[in-house]
Amino acid sequence: MNHNFQEKVNFIWSIADLLRGDYKQAEFQDVILPLTVLKRLDDVLEPTKEKVLQKNRELKEKGVENKDLILTRASGYPFYNVSKFTFQNLLQDPNNIAKNLRAYIINFSENMYNILENFEFENEIKKLDEANLLYQIIQRVNEIDLHPDVVSNHEMGTIFEELIRKFSEQSNETAGEHFTPRKVIRLMVRLLIAGNGSLKQKNIIRTIYDPAGGTGGMLTISKDEILELNPSAKVYLFGQELNPKTFAIAKSDILIKGEEADNIKKGNSFSEDQLAGRTFDLMLSNPPFGVEWKKVESYVRKEAEELGFEGRFGAGLPRISDGSLLFLQHMISKMKPVKEGGSRIAIVFNGSPLFTGDAGSGESDIRKWIIENDWLEAIVGLPDQLFYNTGIYTYIWIVTNNKPKGRKGKVQLIDAREYYEKMRKSLGNKRNDISDEQIEEIVDIYKSFRESDKSKIFSNDDFGYHKITVERPLQLNFQASDERIELMKEEQAFQKLSVAAGFSLRKNKNIETNSKPVSTTTIIKAIKSIGDTVYKNKDKFETVLDGSLKNHNLEVNKSLKKAILKSLSEHDETADIIYDKNGNPEPDPDLRDYENVPLKEDIHEYFEREVKPHLPDAWIDEKKTKIGYEISFTKYFYKYRPLRPLDAITKDIKTLEEETRRLMEDIFET
Repeated sequence: MNHNFQEKVNFIWSIADLLRGDYKQAEFQDVILPLTVLKRLDDVLEPTKEKVLQKNRELKEKGVENKDLILTRASGYPFYNVSKFTFQNLLQDPNNIAKNLRAYIINFSENMYNILENFEFENEIKKLDEANLLYQIIQRVNEIDLHPDVVSNHEMGTIFEELIRKFSEQSNETAGEHFTPRKVIRLMVRLLIAGNGSLKQKNIIRTIYDPAGGTGGMLTISKDEILELNPSAKVYLFGQELNPKTFAIAKSDILIKGEEADNIKKGNSFSEDQLAGRTFDLMLSNPPFGVEWKKVESYVRKEAEELGFEGRFGAGLPRISDGSLLFLQHMISKMKPVKEGGSRIAIVFNGSPLFTGDAGSGESDIRKWIIENDWLEAIVGLPDQLFYNTGIYTYIWIVTNNKPKGRKGKVQLIDAREYYEKMRKSLGNKRNDISDEQIEEIVDIYKSFRESDKSKIFSNDDFGYHKITVERPLQLNFQASDERIELMKEEQAFQKLSVAAGFSLRKNKNIETNSKPVSTTTIIKAIKSIGDTVYKNKDKFETVLDGSLKNHNLEVNKSLKKAILKSLSEHDETADIIYDKNGNPEPDPDLRDYENVPLKEDIHEYFEREVKPHLPDAWIDEKKTKIGYEISFTKYFYKYRPLRPLDAITKDIKTLEEETRRLMEDIFET
């Protein structure tokens, strides 16, 4: 980021100092962002302002009502302003600045006014005017020139994102809801383009979509990259953004660039998909990291249950705390059919979507669905400290339904975690950046599709595994000891005895069961009468228990008897194995274990080789076997680093001890 850029950010940021005392820090952006947008619009329209006003007067005199086409032609942009005011002449009437500013805003063309409404700036005009701050703020904002000849569209987008980042930090907003560095977007686009050989055709048409659009940087940079490769290409941008203010920045910026602004939608992409039914050639997104989707949970679950794979979320739902994989499913639903050329997706994730979730979980099932459909083409591991809001490692997933022939059935993993340059000055958590040369290197690694220390190529099923449940037989001894009886008292079924009448007196044949509840002391007395003999056979102990209960005229139901047996038992490898009614050994839940067996390997061969030698009495519960998928990125690129020699460690310790001794001497001498 250049010095000129940082100066402009610092200047705009400094204007917020005027708000201190009258505004909370979290409210600064409600003033600064809309005024920055308005100043940008004012500077954009300034060269044609008089021409637009003159044309508007002529049309009024002629009684022309539909003036949009003529006035936009006069302004040179898809919007205009027919107010006599500009930021400059607003300052000429300090006493009426609030009234005149309102008149200025309301006289934008309808398409731009509708965008500006998302800032809800009317409330701030009133508040600033009452605090006698409006004139000062307008005066300061007017000092900066934001005309495109001075501040390019690319630079303006970066200024907005840096301002929003700083405001978000001030107000402690969710860490994941920030923006993507320009170089990361460029890398994403280059990876998408590298796998799409048809982009050089003359007058080719491409559509680009971002479901978490932010300020629109993903979209506009994508277009710039494609046009650099093929100036004759026709590129159309589509996006949706949840935050009204960010949406307003993105849409106004799109209008300034002369794009079709109606393609930028406002709302939640999951519950209010404004582009339902549409498909796109290229899709890019950097959805929020680790942000929960509870607000749209009912909507998403309903769609998943009612539509299944006919909807967007049929493959599975991730845990409520992280909606990242919902965005990828949403984007996959918008892929073009292969016969129409298919689609390519680049999406930024943190490490969680690679491996979070066991076999059978929503995350694992989503990975399974994507990989088994042969949509996952590549994953690029990025350096840490690359994003403004987080220092963690991130990953670009490349997903497509139209892989080149040589990549079918394969996934390429690229380790680009060491491809970075330290920044001279950090921006938030962003201390690293990727140079253009490093971007070229990463793209070349992708294009070469060869194994190296930075590139690993796997078959799809290399990421899959069978999760098998390993059971061992239940072996228990039984004893009516005081300690175990105390445990029995804690059992829920026992505590409810007097209320639920789980047992009854049996004084003679004429008394019905479940007649009169008795105190718990009666059953305790019956059990204590068994004595403290240790029984290593369940059937023998159960016979003794039944006899004791009968001798005390007690009858217990199944749930209570189960609770008694559980409390009076203890694991014992020397005890007899307990069998079910079909003659099969019962599994011991406390000894239950799990093994992940690679899909390429036979489950039973693995079991005989890896488990049986250590646990000869174990078996697989075939009914519980599940298929899971995970991508252990770090494991695949693990490099062994030998431990330092002992004498080197000893030397360092002695040096530290000597430094500590000298410091202590200095302290005591002082």
